[in-house]
Amino acid sequence: MTRLDAVRTFDATGWDAERLAEAKGSRRVTLCFPCRDEVATIGGLVTIARRHLVETSGLVDDLLVVDDRSVDGTASAASGAGARVVHVDEIHSTHGVGSGKGNVLWGSLLASSGDVMVWCDGDLTSFSQLWVERLLAPLLADDSVALVKATYVRPTHLGGGGRTTELVARPLLSLFAPGLAGLGQPLSGEFAGRRDVLESIPFVQGWGVEIAMLLDIASSCGLNSLAQVDLGVRHHRHRTLESLSIQAAEVMATLLSRVGRGCALDTTTLFHADGSVIPLNLNERPPVSSVRGSTGATTAPSLRHSEDR
Repeated sequence: MTRLDAVRTFDATGWDAERLAEAKGSRRVTLCFPCRDEVATIGGLVTIARRHLVETSGLVDDLLVVDDRSVDGTASAASGAGARVVHVDEIHSTHGVGSGKGNVLWGSLLASSGDVMVWCDGDLTSFSQLWVERLLAPLLADDSVALVKATYVRPTHLGGGGRTTELVARPLLSLFAPGLAGLGQPLSGEFAGRRDVLESIPFVQGWGVEIAMLLDIASSCGLNSLAQVDLGVRHHRHRTLESLSIQAAEVMATLLSRVGRGCALDTTTLFHADGSVIPLNLNERPPVSSVRGSTGATTAPSLRHSEDR
């Protein structure tokens, strides 16, 4: 890969809801919030999305929450606010048990049929409908764009963020995939993509899903198929340093395996100084197109959409 010149920063400020709706045409859009124990935030996120993106502008055709075994009432809050809720166990019942954020993202493809997928994390506290509109703009404006990543500011006086990005992802991308190193937020949970491309790649089940997606799409479609768009300021729940060490190890191992350095890994286990041992989730789900049996299939399987159990 070469430098970042081919990865475009798209200016979406002139793309209001009316212009986006015209560009959208007959294409269908799925907005998914993958969630695990996000009862404090998910109801508000769904309410904003439903009111502005479903009822007012019609940009979103399917407002989906995939619940990853929450025990705090996340599914009930999401359903009550107007989302279609699918429990990850419903996907497991057909496709085998998996775990991790990437497993949920993969399942959301199977549980939906939108031509364009938009994902936003379920712990956001600064979400706006403008985020979805801006993520959609490059995909609706340019058929050569396959994946759009968010970039944003994370205020340091409110805890900052992006520690795994700056200490792990960006240095490794600079060394092994410099064409991607200038992306503002390569690990961002807010991104959008074309279904046919997303269904053609495998999904890492754990925290390596975003870095693997970038590398795989850049490899198969070229750097010019990637874009980023500014969403402004992002606030969210912050993770402990210990939990980030697991995330960092999985991101690192995933990237190394993608750039041909996987043979250097002597273990897939994280060892803490206190003697605790944590296995890394480096498992992968196959491309959804192979699971459905035909590339580009857009009909979601029959899944039971239930309330919180």
